[in-house]
Amino acid sequence: MKQSKAIQVCGTGSGVGKSVIVTALCRIFLQDGFKVCPFKAQNMALNSYVTKDGGEIGRAQATQAQAASIAPSVDMNPILIKPTSDRKAQIIVKGHPVRNMSVYEYVNYKKKAQSIVLKSFRRLAKEYELVVIEGAGSPAEVNLKSHDIVNMRMAKHANAPVLLVGDIDKGGVFAWIVGTLELLTKEERKRIKGIVINKFRGDKRLLRPGIDFLEKKTGIKVLGVIPYFKDIKIAEEDSIPLEKRSGGTNNQKIQKEKQLDIAVISLPHISNFTDFDALENEPDVKLRYVSCESEFGNPDVIIIPGTKSTVSDLNYLKKTGLAEKIALIIKNHPTTYLVGICGGYQMLGEKINDRRATESARKSVKGLGILPVVTSFEKEKILSCVKAEDMVSGLEVAGYEIHHGKTRLLKECKPVFKIFQRQGKKAKGLDGAISKDGRIWGTYLHGVFDEDNFRRSFLNKLRVKNGWPSLAVISSFNQDKEFDKLAGLVRENIDMDLLYEIAGL
Repeated sequence: MKQSKAIQVCGTGSGVGKSVIVTALCRIFLQDGFKVCPFKAQNMALNSYVTKDGGEIGRAQATQAQAASIAPSVDMNPILIKPTSDRKAQIIVKGHPVRNMSVYEYVNYKKKAQSIVLKSFRRLAKEYELVVIEGAGSPAEVNLKSHDIVNMRMAKHANAPVLLVGDIDKGGVFAWIVGTLELLTKEERKRIKGIVINKFRGDKRLLRPGIDFLEKKTGIKVLGVIPYFKDIKIAEEDSIPLEKRSGGTNNQKIQKEKQLDIAVISLPHISNFTDFDALENEPDVKLRYVSCESEFGNPDVIIIPGTKSTVSDLNYLKKTGLAEKIALIIKNHPTTYLVGICGGYQMLGEKINDRRATESARKSVKGLGILPVVTSFEKEKILSCVKAEDMVSGLEVAGYEIHHGKTRLLKECKPVFKIFQRQGKKAKGLDGAISKDGRIWGTYLHGVFDEDNFRRSFLNKLRVKNGWPSLAVISSFNQDKEFDKLAGLVRENIDMDLLYEIAGL
């Protein structure tokens, strides 16, 4: 059988697990000896990643590329949409921002976008033996089909067979799958070659009547049923899991020993929440997301995270009383630390200027006034991978910058990090700001807690303040092992022979 250059994964809706299935397939095909890469024509996400050549793509495609053991590139996600409000979004094309557009403006832009998308796909198809394509939302959104560039029209351009994924944990999966197929055209339905039921809890034997019905009703084989899992750590893409929002913790490794309580502010436009994955994996950390005053308690650390709409989310903090609550905790609890990352760092300052209307119609707004810094938004977006040294401990950190703002330090405020590498080349620069007592600091570096030694040093400072013993550095988290675990789980629960037949391999 002639080898296909692509296979596409579509879903019955958003959040059904398309990204994770694509990640699994990338690792499976890599393990089986294929040169494979991911591709998503258009991604709407606030969780992004900076490539080695300084381009911005969806975090999910970067994760999928890592599963395929290749460097992420802008061709893998040529169009990234970052919502700034309910009706507007920043449009990132080939890794760089074009401008903010309304929904209708972007629809009109889509003809040009489609040409860009297809060129990116063709480049990947020439370089790789197999491209695993991810759809977006649902292919059955009838109001969007006329200008679709990411679902069935993309599959047609790529001549790709399609797997349809449904989430049984949400309920109604059979109606969801049948309804999706009913809303596709006859030609589109012919392209659907397999069904995947995702996030199943329970005994699969009880699902057999449903599978039999589905296959008879649709004429399409169920490729597999993937169990619901909690023990495999794969980065989330677009939204924070509800378990985290509820104020719980996924980390139960240490039951008897006291845990450090880290409260992350759940901003309306929170971005790059993967910044906290490494903290959450530590055995002595309970990390939770808070969205109102009553959820605060007395945390050891408060983190104001990154955001796509700094001014809007700053106003949210002020209007909801969260800003006042943060200030009171810092004043009345001398052992509590406060950290701001990117947009959160900008909020900690005295003022944010936006004279170019880069993000807001307001030319200037007062910040929280906690750090003596002033931020001004510039037209150019800074996108870079960075290595730096903590100016207090001398420990190395690594991260990436994604921001329009430039922040100026006032008075005797000192920077946090000394940059020595940018985009893989030697560089000199300073980043962030820190209070005199070291309890309050901000940085532009996403992923700042990913380096083991720096993260443990930071946590041990908190432990010492609480009168607890320091802990040793835990060996680095191994993402490759997690990819292998995911690939193993999917292999065990799908018909691999059918998968290869569908893919034409």
